[in-house]
Amino acid sequence: MKTFTAIFSLAAAISAGSAAAQGFPAKPVRLIVSAAAGGSLDIPARAIAERLRDRLPLIVENQPAAGGTVAVGNVAKSAPDGYTLIYGFNGPLAYAPFLFSNLSYDPLKDLTPVILMGGQPFTLGVSPSLGVNNVKELVDLLRKSPGKYNYSSLGNGSASHLSMELVKNMTRTFMVHIPYNGAPPAAAALATGDVHAAFLPAIVMMPFVQSGRIKILAVSTKDRFPLTPEVPTVAESGGLKGFDADGWNGILAPAGTPREIVLRLNRDINDALASNEVRAVLTKAQIRPRGGSPEDFGELMRGEAQKWGPVIKFTGARLD
Repeated sequence: MKTFTAIFSLAAAISAGSAAAQGFPAKPVRLIVSAAAGGSLDIPARAIAERLRDRLPLIVENQPAAGGTVAVGNVAKSAPDGYTLIYGFNGPLAYAPFLFSNLSYDPLKDLTPVILMGGQPFTLGVSPSLGVNNVKELVDLLRKSPGKYNYSSLGNGSASHLSMELVKNMTRTFMVHIPYNGAPPAAAALATGDVHAAFLPAIVMMPFVQSGRIKILAVSTKDRFPLTPEVPTVAESGGLKGFDADGWNGILAPAGTPREIVLRLNRDINDALASNEVRAVLTKAQIRPRGGSPEDFGELMRGEAQKWGPVIKFTGARLD
């Protein structure tokens, strides 16, 4: 009897999920962006929303608090019906479990990957007032005056934050961390001289680079970024062998969202990413479009957690 009841309940759940998928979307879908407006997540979010406006109505909302963990936690607790999605990045999706002892969600258990959206390196920029021309010169300066200099990031626990912490750990140097709610204010702080350095998306720093208020030293990835091949890697510029801190982001739904809805969302967003219009916007913002299946994204998230967990523990970084 219990077995029959369990089978009946499972069949009912599958039937309900299929029915929900057939009528999806019956109303606008909220896409919560876990970063500030104008940044490297906001730009592609609004580009795909515009591209899909007649096919998949997306309402973009920015919730940048606490390095994106508040937004991710809110979506993880939302109804698993496909009408509330999170656009997250490395920080709240791969690093946060190792940085917080009481995180309100488990990225690998409480969320369902929909699609890997894009990737880009973080670009190391410094204030021209430092008078350094490469990462090696920056490290030498930090060694001469430990604790004198500071750096901004787009939030606690973000790749922007941990990339600099990795530099500090590898070089046995020290800088004071000053987190901001998003990349635009973090870049503005660097441009005005409130901070001395930052790992941030290139797009938010370029206006300040062009006006001479920020100097670019390197990119955070193992290999040079195809869209900025002239910029050396941190490993090349500073002699930090093995340094690699890539930036990635993607869209997820609450765990339990019907498979049919996840696949519908994945198909529509993949189509948008493949369009010339969206690719042009992303290329201008120096973002590499990715796409792929939900399983591709899930595999990346698991791999990143395995990679960065030991690194974070080694650095001793904690956010609570």
